[in-house]
Amino acid sequence: MQRTLASFPGSFKKLFGYLMDETKDLKVLFQDFEDGAEGFELVAARFCYNKKSLDCISFWTWSELLVALKECQDLLSASDSSLILEKILDCVVTRLASLVVASPCTCSSENTRISWWFEDLLVLKIDLIDKVIRMSISRNIDHAMISKFLLCYQRSRFLTATPTEKCKIMEVMINLLSLLDRSSFSCKLLFGILRVVSSLKISSHHKSILENLIGSQLDRATIDFLLVPSSRRKGYVYDVNLVLRLVKAFYIEGRCFVLASRLRKVASLVDSYLVEVAADCHLSPSKFAALVLVLPDDARESHDRLFQAIDIYLEVHGGLCEAKKMKICSALNYAKLSTDALKHLARNPKFPSRIAIQVFINQQSKLENLFEDKTHLVDTFSSSVFAEESIDEKVSSDQVLVYAKRINLPNKAEHLDVQLQAMQCTITELEKYCGIMQTQIGNIPRTRLSSLGNNARFLPKLCS
Repeated sequence: MQRTLASFPGSFKKLFGYLMDETKDLKVLFQDFEDGAEGFELVAARFCYNKKSLDCISFWTWSELLVALKECQDLLSASDSSLILEKILDCVVTRLASLVVASPCTCSSENTRISWWFEDLLVLKIDLIDKVIRMSISRNIDHAMISKFLLCYQRSRFLTATPTEKCKIMEVMINLLSLLDRSSFSCKLLFGILRVVSSLKISSHHKSILENLIGSQLDRATIDFLLVPSSRRKGYVYDVNLVLRLVKAFYIEGRCFVLASRLRKVASLVDSYLVEVAADCHLSPSKFAALVLVLPDDARESHDRLFQAIDIYLEVHGGLCEAKKMKICSALNYAKLSTDALKHLARNPKFPSRIAIQVFINQQSKLENLFEDKTHLVDTFSSSVFAEESIDEKVSSDQVLVYAKRINLPNKAEHLDVQLQAMQCTITELEKYCGIMQTQIGNIPRTRLSSLGNNARFLPKLCS
């Protein structure tokens, strides 16, 4: 430093010039110099490296740039803007972007050849890492490589970091990940970060950013990721509020349009989660209702898994009032329940009686529509081709009720169950006759069909 300062004109040159050759242990004492030795080094560095000298930094070796970065982070505060630091950072990122810096080790794989610089930058403090990564993003350095470096940096620095330093590292890391392309990091990585920050006191703002990142990839998650334990003060086993926020974040990320395929995956994931948490005796009816209602009806093609979860919850929480049961069951779409699920629901005493009645009305309406369609097909087909064969298969929904009334039933559940079974038998009979008519059409001679002339084209198409 003495020789560097002495090479410049002025007071320093006058002070050191004639003494340089007389003593090897030259010392200069500054009384009450602001910020002490570090402050003096900073002033001296800024004095020595003027704009013309900074142009030479681009010719420094990779090792020299790293040494300069380490010295800068020791001398400069995070908020201090330094022309020297910016120039060094620019050179470092330029080397990373162009990969002109040869790896100091012999690399045996492509990944090692690209990521060899990870270890070199691990010694930098998080504030300087923030500057390096932001500049790297602006230079279009591969986002996937950046996310891998951030994970590597977090794991390395956590070995010796204090709780406060860990919070700072995670907050910067979350901010930087939010700047990257969503495809550059996995859902597993995000849930890993979530587990780490759950034991740290990071800001609510950064927690929200992380949850939004996870929500944007919720369709890639698995049930194991969602089973995050809740805090002890909440009482219930898993953090239900987290899942509710993640599902809402999924919709927010998708704005007004979400692909049906992605929505189906999220619905399947939520149904699996519902089955898991339904057995929690501490889960309140309001929280469970919020879970079953968090997705719109069109998100699910089938409601069987949803019915299974509700069935488990009502089994565990047997003392619920009728109103709370109805709130939970309002999520069910009976038209999307299988026949087996409907049978189980009709004779299930855990469900409100009004639910069983609604199921029966829904099925009766569907059966009446089916009767009308089948009867129309039978009448049309009989009058045009098989007039000589009289088929009397007209069955009305009233016959189903008569069939049920003939039996002395002990309770309402069995009564509805028998009616559903009768309707199922009727549907089976109609399908059998439909198959018979298809076979008969196939056996009609071509000459007989040709005699119908142009009317043949208007033969009704029965079951396909």
